[in-house]
Amino acid sequence: MFDLSITKLLVLAVIALVVFGPNELPRVAAQAGKALRDLRRIAEGAKSDLREGLGPEFQDFDFEDLNPRRFVQKHLLDEPDPVNGTVPAANGSVANGSAAAANGATIPNGKAATDTLPKDEPPPFDFDAT
Repeated sequence: MFDLSITKLLVLAVIALVVFGPNELPRVAAQAGKALRDLRRIAEGAKSDLREGLGPEFQDFDFEDLNPRRFVQKHLLDEPDPVNGTVPAANGSVANGSAAAANGATIPNGKAATDTLPKDEPPPFDFDAT
């Protein structure tokens, strides 16, 4: 999550030792640990209160799905396309061609989604979609 390596942790420990001193450092570390435990307990309590408030139809709801990165991975990258059965790749492309082209999608100016625009032509803009 924070991408802390051993060297970064050692630098943080040396800075903490210089700032707080060897006598105060154990007390400050104990207070930080207690604050972290309290924060986790509060977060778990909020999650359980939210689950109770949502009711039984959301009992299997996973709060990790609210993370945008996980949402995209779960809903856009891992599920097969129901139209032609292709699985999107991690970079957003589809293994067996464009999903929009397979669905017969067109853009507002009537061109197929796989057509390329000339250099001087601006890309189409759909005012209804915004």
